[in-house]
Amino acid sequence: MERDPEGDQAVVIEDVTWAWEPGAPARGLPAGEPESRPAAGVISGLRAGPVDGPVVLLLHGARFSSATWRENGTLEFLAARGFQVVAIDLPGFGRSQAVSAGPDEFLAQWLPTSGLRRPVVVSPSMSGRFSFPLVIECGELVAGFVPVAPAALDAHAGRLGEISVPTLVFWGAQDHVFPVDGARTLGAGIADSRVRVIEGADHACYLDQPALFHAELVDWLDRFQGD
Repeated sequence: MERDPEGDQAVVIEDVTWAWEPGAPARGLPAGEPESRPAAGVISGLRAGPVDGPVVLLLHGARFSSATWRENGTLEFLAARGFQVVAIDLPGFGRSQAVSAGPDEFLAQWLPTSGLRRPVVVSPSMSGRFSFPLVIECGELVAGFVPVAPAALDAHAGRLGEISVPTLVFWGAQDHVFPVDGARTLGAGIADSRVRVIEGADHACYLDQPALFHAELVDWLDRFQGD
């Protein structure tokens, strides 16, 4: 349990799991609740905030997991401002099991059965392999896209114009993994986009400059929700 940064109320962060099978409904369960049927794979994560709030789905990079967003304060920050925020461990990472779906199809299969209605998807680094196919092929499943120096940009650069959801691009000015030119590529290729290059930040800019990352993200989310 964390403290609400804007008041005295505690922000509750709960462990959740989703039983996932291709073509079958999944259901979000508190950790430890018994399953009524065997699962082909179990997706694990963390959830905070009001269940009726706008949904933000946090993905992660290759060296991280859903726990990174707890440690960074992002779960509490967004939950305290009225968002239902969910961080998942992608298949084969963290506490999630591997599933039969590949990165290019997993989110499109899982989201409709997850109980999360049209989330804004925050996608750092490696998770771009999962998020680009989703927002290009199944944009109707999401409300917005926040790529954070995402992987797989080159593979999808020719289809950026097909991304129709509002997009906020983050990139660290001192990124040594992916050149910052990628931010300009995304900004030029996606019609409804805003680009934020964060000075003094490396590849994981949300870790190097968390206060600035949080402030910029919530400002965009608030404007976006108000449109």
